[in-house]
Amino acid sequence: MTPSEVFTLVNILAFPMWILMIILPKWKVTRILIEFKIIPLLLAVIYAIYIINSMLTGPAMDFGSLESVMQLFTLENAVLAGWVHYLTFDLLVGMWMLDLNRTLKIHQLLMVPCLIGAFMLGPIGFLVFMIIRSSKVKKEQSITL
Repeated sequence: MTPSEVFTLVNILAFPMWILMIILPKWKVTRILIEFKIIPLLLAVIYAIYIINSMLTGPAMDFGSLESVMQLFTLENAVLAGWVHYLTFDLLVGMWMLDLNRTLKIHQLLMVPCLIGAFMLGPIGFLVFMIIRSSKVKKEQSITL
């Protein structure tokens, strides 16, 4: 497969999982996919293939400066590996938020912006979730006192 085809494939793998997590987070199929981390595992295999390929065929990876990282991201396989890395970890963060929410019980309407944020802007969705989580925990603690 070409890197362009793999790019399409990984997006096709990740996007439906986000839709399920946002719209049907409690559905049995969604819960199974989250519990066993099926999509992130598939993405991790694809990532491993591309990062290993980049290490074997490309120049040494240097993360020591911004300039070095920018140079690294001019290589097609390295960019693809980076994209799969983002997809995988953003998805894992979204799954973690939903797992944690099983005990927190934050209303699903409040979870939607957290999940969309994690999907589109990674750390922003995580930040919003942590703010809501903190608020919910403080509120519950004040009620029990």
